[in-house]
Amino acid sequence: MYRDKKQIEDPSIQNELEMFIMKRKPYKSLLAAMLLCHVCTNIYAQAGDTTFTAKGNPIITYKYTADPSALVYNNKVYLFTGHDERPAPKDGYEMYEWLCFSSDDMIHWTEHAVPLRVKDFAWAKGDAWASQVIERNGKFYWYAAVEHGSVPGKSIAVAVADKPEGPYKDALSKALITNDMTKATNISWDDIDPTVIIDNGQAYLFWGNTKCYYAKLKENMMELDGDIQTIDLPFYTEAPWIHKHGDWYYLSYASGFPEKIVYAMSKNINGPWEYKGILNEIAGNSNTNHQSIINFKGKDYFIYHNGAINTHGGSFRRSVCVDHLYYNADGTMKRVIMTSEGIQD
Repeated sequence: MYRDKKQIEDPSIQNELEMFIMKRKPYKSLLAAMLLCHVCTNIYAQAGDTTFTAKGNPIITYKYTADPSALVYNNKVYLFTGHDERPAPKDGYEMYEWLCFSSDDMIHWTEHAVPLRVKDFAWAKGDAWASQVIERNGKFYWYAAVEHGSVPGKSIAVAVADKPEGPYKDALSKALITNDMTKATNISWDDIDPTVIIDNGQAYLFWGNTKCYYAKLKENMMELDGDIQTIDLPFYTEAPWIHKHGDWYYLSYASGFPEKIVYAMSKNINGPWEYKGILNEIAGNSNTNHQSIINFKGKDYFIYHNGAINTHGGSFRRSVCVDHLYYNADGTMKRVIMTSEGIQD
């Protein structure tokens, strides 16, 4: 079955459908028309429910995906990404929606119907940038960076759903974080790249470009619980990801430009944080990188994006990849080896 609605406009598919009619027209034109209608209906019905097998990196090759975040829930991985839609050869980010994929083995995947779009936030005006989903008390909360419609600059939205694959709706009818709430830098795009964790019952939100911010969240996951604080991290650019392994907290983030992924460690989520160096080198053919780190069925994975799809891949048409992640005995992380083969088992 064809993968999405746009494929109906593919000339080869149009020819196939026309031949389907012409071969039957002299005999059973009515039946042919009915069957054609059935084919088109199935194409549209299955547009958001594509199954595919990852054959190395990038894992998704039929559309451009970026800024991955992953959630492990009920013995399955849910992968949430942005969708790069800028047509080649133009430059610039063109992103209107987020995507959701799921897998029970990291190799065989299902793409679900589009779960969330910028237009679902009536107060936002554009830019479906990096995001993360987390579960609490049977609800799924999606924190996403968007351009605010009335408060100049980027902001962080919250959407909520009853299932990880959605559909999601605006949880607040307003932004959780707006640019006028953060004063550590004068830029308008510092309120991006949210990452969230629940630790011993307390939820924390981290985010930021050029400055790393964090704050506690109330149990309802839709309000801040206290002041916004900043973390002084060496060579910090953007894309924080917070996770815990054993007794250690890890704060990885993009550094420099083009971006590498580096990280810091702490025994306390409030710091102090000790810088540990490079985790992931510059990803091929992409100025940016954005990571997600998960443990799934006893194995650790590093999920990121590059610009590796031939022939139009690049910084504005990115693609999600997955490789193994390994820890040393002292808790530090080994440098990730990016591979074309990806996950094989």
